[in-house]
Amino acid sequence: MTSSVNQAQSPLRIQYKESPRLAMITDHARTCGIDPSDPFHSRVEPMDGCGVFVPIGVHRALGGLHDAPTPGDLLCAALAACQDSSIRMLANLMGIELISLVVTVKGDVDVRGALAIQKDVPVGFQSITSHVDLKAGEGTPPELLEKLRMGAERCCVVLQTLRLPPPVQITFRT
Repeated sequence: MTSSVNQAQSPLRIQYKESPRLAMITDHARTCGIDPSDPFHSRVEPMDGCGVFVPIGVHRALGGLHDAPTPGDLLCAALAACQDSSIRMLANLMGIELISLVVTVKGDVDVRGALAIQKDVPVGFQSITSHVDLKAGEGTPPELLEKLRMGAERCCVVLQTLRLPPPVQITFRT
């Protein structure tokens, strides 16, 4: 059974227009490692109380075992998941039949920055690429698919956050 995005979002659109403060949400994640003395492994719960724990490892390029997803892998996964859901929801709203959809995200990092080997090498991704492989129902007009692409880019929260990063505040309690 296919769900209607319009049916799910219509009451929310009305509610948020009437009370904009209700449109402000807060997402959560927290680490909950098993052994704090293990420098190469932890876990993250990507939503408070969801009961799903994703193992976290350290990339072999930083001395880790790379036997679990790294934080960089999770960032790429967040972008892929957000783009995928944005495309699916907009396609549903636009009446576009999706036959298949795969979003592949890759991030390139020069780890000399993270290892403090070379001061002029920034810490973080130097580039991120996303490839969307989409097949729509036969006869879907190309201009409709272009509208889908532009709309999905515009409303993908993770993509827009990466393009225009917000200030990040860190508190460190001991």
